[in-house]
Formats: sequence, C-alpha cells, structure tokens
Amino acid sequence: MRNIVLFGDENHKFVLLNESDPGEEDGVRSNQYLIQHQDDGVLLDPGGFGVMPRVLAELLRYLGPQQLKAIVLSHQDPDIVGGLSTWLELTGAPVYVSEIWMRFLPHYGIKGVSRFVGVPDVGMPLHVAPGFDLQLVPAHFLHSEGQINVYDPLSKILFSGDIGAAMLPTDKDYTYVDDFAAHLPFIEGFHRRYMCSNRAARIWVDRVSKLDIDMIAPQHGPIYRGKAVGEFLAWFKELQCGIDLMLEDGRV
Repeated sequence: MRNIVLFGDENHKFVLLNESDPGEEDGVRSNQYLIQHQDDGVLLDPGGFGVMPRVLAELLRYLGPQQLKAIVLSHQDPDIVGGLSTWLELTGAPVYVSEIWMRFLPHYGIKGVSRFVGVPDVGMPLHVAPGFDLQLVPAHFLHSEGQINVYDPLSKILFSGDIGAAMLPTDKDYTYVDDFAAHLPFIEGFHRRYMCSNRAARIWVDRVSKLDIDMIAPQHGPIYRGKAVGEFLAWFKELQCGIDLMLEDGRV
C-alpha cells in the first residue's frame, strides 16, 4: 500500500491515498483519492470498513479529517460506502451522492441523512472553497443506476468510479496505463458484464470528451494517462456490453 501524488503543485494536489496490493479483493485494487487545495480537502470514495484505518493514515500525511470539506460517493456499493459511518464521526463534511441512493444509505449503519446532499441526475458544480471548484458529472448505468464522476479542472483529472476499472492478476502491478493494448485484457470482461449498454457508454464518452482530461482515475486499478486516455474513450464508446449481449436463457 502506498500513496501516489498524481498531480501536485504548491497549492493543489490530487492524491491516490490507498493503492491496495493486486492480490487483495480477489485481484482488484481499490483506490481512494484525496483532492487537496491549500488547507482544504475532498475525499473520493472513502472505501470499505477494512481499509478505513489505512486510508486515514495516508490522509493524515496531507491534512486532518476536520479539514475535509466534502466526501463524494460515486455510487452505493459497499467497497465505497462500507466505512462511511466511521468517517462521519471524524469529520463534519457533507457527503455528496446521487439522489437516488439517499434512502439506501441508512442500511450501512448511518443514522439519518441530514449530512447528505443528493446530486441531481444532470450533475452539479461543487464549490469547495475559494479557488477550489469541482464538477460532479453524471455517469448513470456505468455500472450503477446512479453513478457520478468528479472532474478536477486544476489537475485535469477525471475520477471515473467503476468506469475504466481493471481486474489485474496478482502478478501484475503498475500504477499507470501507458500501453492500452496490453491493458485491454484486464478491463474487457469487467466492462462487458458490468456496464449497462453501449448507449450509456456513448452518452458518457460524448459528455466527458468535452472536458480537458490529462488522466482518468478509476476506483479500481491503474490510472490512464497520455494517449491511453483517448484510446480508452474510443474503445469504450464502441463497446457492446450489458443488455446488448444478453441472451434469452440468461447468459451474458
């Protein structure tokens, strides 16, 4: 486990806080990210209960929990939300999540939803602090019915949730995708099964292609950078997946 600064200058950082070993979680690395601007931070997909102590230890290298101004949940899965109740005890930050998941969050042992902000289907701007603004971008049905991405215009990094996630074998360990063709076998099966449809993929690619993106940072696996960003978007836009592949006998 290690933290990796994906972008950093004297005022602004985008940090991969907890890159778990490839052998964990059945070979899927789970990524938690911090966006820091001066003394303020935003935590993206804080993770399950088991990784929370390690994520907190890495966070403390940069700022304290009380300096978090927002927590963003890309969707409702336990590998994202499972440790949230502990984070809510450490910070007063509001939590942003698609509005369709608000009613389900109490099932994670969370008392009430007064700290939660429901993100509308069309997304929204997120003003964190002076000079610190993010964009919450809709990514519905990829794979969650209500998924949101986070775009940071200062680092030009798009946090993409499960879009771009990789199923790496235990003998593979690399931080960045520089050779997309070599990386493709580790994403193809997951995307064909978990992403809803080509229509959803096309709508998302057309939307994010309007952003100035240097990196795509998924919730699992390595980060896309350089030409791999465009290569991934071009591949994903044409992908047949989910209900496109479903047969009458239930096979996909």
